[in-house]
Formats: sequence, structure tokens, C-alpha cells
Amino acid sequence: MSSNRKGEVITFKVDEALAQALAGLPNRSEFIRAAILNALDNACPLCRGVGILTPNQKRHWQAFAEHHQINECDQCHEFRIVCEHSHEPHVHD
Repeated sequence: MSSNRKGEVITFKVDEALAQALAGLPNRSEFIRAAILNALDNACPLCRGVGILTPNQKRHWQAFAEHHQINECDQCHEFRIVCEHSHEPHVHD
């Protein structure tokens, strides 16, 4: 973003409990920005955090799933996608 241009202001409604929780923060805007960026970074790359697939996304997923499976990691017990054509990457130390 250019230093000559101000950021866009986005407003949204919150319930009373969330408003009270945010009221005690020293910099609500920075907290909300960080929370939104974190949520976007951790959203499902396929559904983009919506939680459901469109019919076209489902067709793409079904084609992808022919050679991939979802299973549980033996170390961290999180679910992961594993390709049947490659060895498992080492993500844990």
C-alpha cells in the first residue's frame, strides 16, 4: 500500500460479549487485523474457510482424491493428505 493512501475502513457488528472483550485491548484495530490475517493464513486452501465445497470444487477434489488419502499422523495425530505416489514428508523434528 502506498504511503500516500490511507487504508480502507471496514466495519462489522459484534455481540455485547465480544465488544466487552475487545474494549480492554490497548489497540483493537491491530488486534483485529492480526486475528483476521491469522485466520486467512489458516483457512482451508480449497474452500477458503467456508467449510463446504461448491459442486465444481467437489469434482476437482474427487479427481485429486483418486491418488491421495486422508489419514492421521502417527506423531501429532492431526489429519493430513498423503499422495500415494510419493514418500511422506518429515514435518516433525
